[in-house]
Amino acid sequence: MATGLFTLRQQNQALRQGAWSGTQKPDWVEYLVVAGGGAGGSGLGGGGQGGGGGAGGLLTGIVPVRANTSYIVTVGAGGAAPTTNSGNVGGNGGDSIINLSSSSITATAGGGGGGAGSGAGGTGSGGGSGGGASRGASLSTIPGQGVSGQGNAGGVSNYYPSYYGAGGGGGAGTAGLPGTNNGGGQGGAGVALAISGTVTAYAGGGGGGTYSFSGPVPGGAGGGGAGSTNTATPGVAGTANRGGGGGAGAVTAGQNDSGAGAGGSGIVIIRYPSTFADAASVTNGTKTTANGYTIYTFLSSGSITL
Repeated sequence: MATGLFTLRQQNQALRQGAWSGTQKPDWVEYLVVAGGGAGGSGLGGGGQGGGGGAGGLLTGIVPVRANTSYIVTVGAGGAAPTTNSGNVGGNGGDSIINLSSSSITATAGGGGGGAGSGAGGTGSGGGSGGGASRGASLSTIPGQGVSGQGNAGGVSNYYPSYYGAGGGGGAGTAGLPGTNNGGGQGGAGVALAISGTVTAYAGGGGGGTYSFSGPVPGGAGGGGAGSTNTATPGVAGTANRGGGGGAGAVTAGQNDSGAGAGGSGIVIIRYPSTFADAASVTNGTKTTANGYTIYTFLSSGSITL
């Protein structure tokens, strides 16, 4: 094989011909960083329904890197579900981060859904995407706001004497839908990307709780958990490693909260053309190849040396 400096086009041609060893280090990588989603809010007997959890913030792009440099990867956990029948806000998720030599790429944790009733209840928490507002005894509850460029706000709640619903959690693609007279708001949609080699949706919001028998309130595409209804079925947790928000809890016919779903954990993916050399070392990351790329996927915190 010839020696010297080669353009990327020459490297690709040599790779197809089986003449390129792939020893050069990448000087840029493409990334996806998704934070942990927020949990759904808790319902409260006589006080209303919880709001859906907001999805974890989502960031994707291209960044320059340096050879023989170690990069620390943090994968955010999903937010913890509140105590059943407490009327409390759902727990926020955890940030996901790639620490670079001079800066960092940080996706902000998803906000928890609003809790019904008094105390800390009512307003959804802000985050990468905001938690939905709970349905309480008035129209004063408001959703949590999202971070610009990472996610969207949760949905507002609705008050109605007989049937009422809480807002859905915001998603990376769209805001959570508002609650209505007949049900809770759906979680906001996430974003579908092919960076893993397969088109996958990430960061969908959790569905809001509802006093209705119409069935679970859907979470947003991208791992958002379904919100609970006026039954004993609890809200569904956001999907792990998709950054989905948890589904909200709802008060059952017997005036007991069915329970909210926890948020889904985040994920970090790094890829670059397979014409370049493999990483020198990887901790807690899995290597795959697809469509001419070398891909490293982190489902938990670790590191990579390029």
